[in-house]
Amino acid sequence: MSRPNQNKIATTPSANPLNTAFSQALGGLDTNSLAPGKDAPLPDSKPSKMGRVVLRKETAHRGGKAVIVVHDFPTHHSPVFIENLAKRLRKSCGCGGTVNGREIEIQGDQAPRIRALLESEGFRVAGV
Repeated sequence: MSRPNQNKIATTPSANPLNTAFSQALGGLDTNSLAPGKDAPLPDSKPSKMGRVVLRKETAHRGGKAVIVVHDFPTHHSPVFIENLAKRLRKSCGCGGTVNGREIEIQGDQAPRIRALLESEGFRVAGV
């Protein structure tokens, strides 16, 4: 059972004096003489300038196994973009990996594959 809401605000013009004031103030506005506006461009899934990232090889605390860490992402890349990029990197390398903050860790010593994919995405790649 729901309790009836006692604090409802009326939205009909006759019940709400604010609505009648707006309709009186803007009622005589003629919008037919206005030029049509431009449609807003759709946001790109990829920023125009990808920026520079750095590759680093780590083996510490991993039992001798190597991972490649992609770090120093520019601040204009969202965490969702970095997650999607990590997914594409894992798929192209055929291995596992994770995202820690704004860093991507890819298992294995696959720096050439990672570098090639990042450069094809438009990044400038430094390191390893």
